[in-house]
Amino acid sequence: MAFEMLSSRVLGAPRAAASAVAVLAVFAACAPATSTSTAPSPRMASGAPTPDPRVGLKAGLFDAGEAMWNMKRVSFTQPPQAFLGKWNSDLAFRGDYVFQGNFAGFQVWDISTPSRPVIVKELVCPASQSDVSVYKNLLFVSGEGLEGRLDCGEQGVTAASSKDRLRGIRIFDISDVRNPKYITNVQTCRGSHTHSVLVDPKDAQNVYVYVSGSAPVRPSTELDGCSGAPPSADPKSALFRIEVIKVPLANPTQAAIVNSPRIFEGLVAPKSHGLAPDDKAEIDRARARGAFIVEVQGETMVLPDAFAAAQLANVVRSRGGTGAATAADSAKLRESLPAMIAQMVGPAAGGDGPAPGPNQCHDITLYPEQGIAGGACEGYGLLLDIKDPANPKRITAVSDSNFAYWHSATFNNDATKVLFTDEWGGGTAPKCRESDPREWGANALFTIENGALKFQSYYKLPAAQTATENCVAHNGSMIPVPGRDIMVQSWYQGGISIFDFTDIKNPVEIAYQDRGPIDASKMETGGTWSVYWYNGLLVSSEIARGLDIFELAPSAHLTQNEIDASKTVRLEYLNPQGQPKYVWPPSFPLALAYVDQLQRSNGLESSRINAVRTSLSAAERAMGAARRDALTQLASQLDGDAGRARDAAKVRMLAAAVRDLASATR
Repeated sequence: MAFEMLSSRVLGAPRAAASAVAVLAVFAACAPATSTSTAPSPRMASGAPTPDPRVGLKAGLFDAGEAMWNMKRVSFTQPPQAFLGKWNSDLAFRGDYVFQGNFAGFQVWDISTPSRPVIVKELVCPASQSDVSVYKNLLFVSGEGLEGRLDCGEQGVTAASSKDRLRGIRIFDISDVRNPKYITNVQTCRGSHTHSVLVDPKDAQNVYVYVSGSAPVRPSTELDGCSGAPPSADPKSALFRIEVIKVPLANPTQAAIVNSPRIFEGLVAPKSHGLAPDDKAEIDRARARGAFIVEVQGETMVLPDAFAAAQLANVVRSRGGTGAATAADSAKLRESLPAMIAQMVGPAAGGDGPAPGPNQCHDITLYPEQGIAGGACEGYGLLLDIKDPANPKRITAVSDSNFAYWHSATFNNDATKVLFTDEWGGGTAPKCRESDPREWGANALFTIENGALKFQSYYKLPAAQTATENCVAHNGSMIPVPGRDIMVQSWYQGGISIFDFTDIKNPVEIAYQDRGPIDASKMETGGTWSVYWYNGLLVSSEIARGLDIFELAPSAHLTQNEIDASKTVRLEYLNPQGQPKYVWPPSFPLALAYVDQLQRSNGLESSRINAVRTSLSAAERAMGAARRDALTQLASQLDGDAGRARDAAKVRMLAAAVRDLASATR
């Protein structure tokens, strides 16, 4: 999430003002480039309810209206008292436990009975935004904001430079998950907005943590060696790089930064798509009422009122005054704003050359089994080679003038496709309005071909949301439906959308869940921050409301066999920026899922489909050698069918699944 990334610059402002200016800074990071594509309207699968019941839902915090299609609720649990009114963030999973980050710390839920999640630990330890990851007995927690303390104290840190401040990665021992022990931290110059835990298949002794820091560089008096100068002026600059931390599993207290690769080298600032119609109208209204208007990397924006008020108060104090700001104070602030904004958004280009490209990533999604990663890095999407974990290398980079802020990446299971999200507006703005372009704040889908990323299509939430609902593409994961590319994704107050991009040029929504706005009269940040498939469940972190758990419901677009086949995939753990390779064990639901897909697509003639179903049913009733022989015979028949089928590839997948099932039969 991007909306807190510059709060550390707002040293005298209240937390709300810090968040507000961070939203403004998100637009500064919004600098997509060189290509503009036109997206068709997102498609919903046939049979979707019309009119769309997500439009016009009743507002409310815990009593909002709700719409759901092809999903079913398992449970909804409100936050514990210590976290009420605090923003929940991302999720990580280990065994029967869900670790839920929060700007005030983290919570641990036992979901062994999904219908009744139980809090087993609440740990108050403020440090925005507390993104979480787990591996074996270790829990990693990101910290970036100024308020984070090394001792987890709630009093914060008020000094501009302090040795008490935590900005980086906290590491907890969760051998006893009900009593996490804070064992060490690794401080970084820009803090940790997000992080990614890399488990190298070739290295059982260590894990690696890729740290993405969004905040301005901290002073060297606070952390030695930190420099915010351009790399041309200081080769050791903390800008234009990520951090790689090596964590020895036998002694995690020895965790340390082992490399700071400059994966952005040679990239130039991409172009911006400008303002949406409603945003232009808001600028005009703000100018008419005398609001502060600023230019951020070529974009015209309204300075948030809370931030403006805090800065005006600083001007008054600086002249030794009290009370309300005068016209002269306002004039002084207007005069100082360009320099203030320039300091917030990083160094400007020098000389006559092009402006520099991104100096940070927001998320890096690691896919260790494939040896690659997807970097969502402000104005670019990167493909990285991570075969050498400590030395990631950029393979290629793409930009798109329809994208504002490349936020996160998701690969399909065989890594032939990758999806990048655009967090246009930073997560606290309404970017799913009826008037907003469908290409903005969406997903961009690419194929990966010989190391190159080739754009194919966009996908955006089909249901328009109101101006009081923060809504834009955010975090999600693949659902292990065999033979298909299906993703579940959060859209903040736009809810959850499940879509199929097997046909990558024509992604289509097949299920959803949404609530009404928190408040119908004004913007209140909320909605689902992230939703992930984990061992048959869809678990969602609701920013303001708590924890949701759902399941898939069978429909014309997703059969019970496909759902059952997905449930045969079992994970020991799952991290938001660490993508596992799904492997389906031999099972009858797996074979039947392929049969269902062939029937849906008319990939095999109906008479053969019926015969295959009959054969599978008979084999399932048989035992031992009789089952094995029946399945072996069916697999041979399917080999022959493939030559005559409309979807030969899927028939071969079915034959392989049947043959594997025969081999697994005792």
